[in-house]
Amino acid sequence: MQYEVVIPAAGQGKRMKTGRNKLFLELSGTPLIIYTLQVFDRDPQCKKMILAINPAEEEIFTSLLQSYSIHKPIVFVSGGAERQHSVYNGLKEIQNTEIVLVHDGARPFVQADLLTKLIKTAVERGSAIPAVPVKDTVKKAKGTTVVETVERSCLWAVQTPQAFRVSVLRKAHEKAAEEGFLGTDDASLVERINEEVVIVEGDYHNIKITTPEDLLFAEAILQKQLQK
Repeated sequence: MQYEVVIPAAGQGKRMKTGRNKLFLELSGTPLIIYTLQVFDRDPQCKKMILAINPAEEEIFTSLLQSYSIHKPIVFVSGGAERQHSVYNGLKEIQNTEIVLVHDGARPFVQADLLTKLIKTAVERGSAIPAVPVKDTVKKAKGTTVVETVERSCLWAVQTPQAFRVSVLRKAHEKAAEEGFLGTDDASLVERINEEVVIVEGDYHNIKITTPEDLLFAEAILQKQLQK
């Protein structure tokens, strides 16, 4: 089953404290966004990548795509004020495709077998998200005072890509736009229109690079992959 993927790539990464788009930061000499795009460029199921970007950075993205020989069709759309708006802009570019993936540009280590599982589940059930069991004990607090220890066995840390039937995700985004609702991820929009969202077990290496410390973990993961 072929799909198209929407990749929000317009954020400035304030928590990274670089003063520029963190997707241009390098891992072992290669920009972070390139590792992410190469995953989908290699996947025969991927028809097209849709990048939601800051229009002022289009020339930089175009130059990188040429330098690193990304071959799959790529469409640029304008990023919105929020990630959700960027994804919605990307959805408007999808035609004649049943399945859409939404993936963080700063999550470069997703594996091909996970993509296949997500797509299969989305085709069968409508929506699929990757997640890993939470390892740490989680406390609910009011300010700095603990009020509850949350049962860990039912908690999952959610990742991307999240996979949906296009019709389901489009309906969820349209409803959210009408009501001015901002969700924490695309699955949260689907949940609120009472559509089923199914968890597919993910991979602890599929990290999102958000803070300077994450770059250290990313370099370690990359070196481990290169040694295989």
